[in-house]
Amino acid sequence: MKRMVVWTVSTVLVAVLGGCATSSPDVVQRGDAQRMAKVEDAVVLTVRPVVVDGSQSGVGAAVGGVAGAIGGFASSGVRREGQVLGLLAGVAGAAAGNAMERMATREEAFEILVQLKGGERRAIVQAKGNETFMPGDSVILVTTGNKVRVTRAPR
Repeated sequence: MKRMVVWTVSTVLVAVLGGCATSSPDVVQRGDAQRMAKVEDAVVLTVRPVVVDGSQSGVGAAVGGVAGAIGGFASSGVRREGQVLGLLAGVAGAAAGNAMERMATREEAFEILVQLKGGERRAIVQAKGNETFMPGDSVILVTTGNKVRVTRAPR
């Protein structure tokens, strides 16, 4: 029973954190909808694959710690022993939950180096999306607030 609870909590944690973690250029955040964005023409100079490290908000550690503590405490019939096991399992669960959160929110991305029409160069790290870019491609930089995304220029 206790293994089932820990497994269920872990599965839900990964699903929730995985669903929250998107920086895809194909997904527009609700707050960015119906807002004017700055658009600049550019040409792609280089594209290289990178990995965006996952977040560590503390949610994974908290859920893992609670699940571990409950599982550890419930695994012993002796109260004192259960408290010690609960504490140790809580610490281990927190570490595991933190690692799960970090892995669930990790993303493959591209660093795209572009040159603007005026000669200025910019580097943008962007999650993989539906578009692929090659050196020499005409693109536009769409800036909304502090966020920038690269997309193909219209022909």
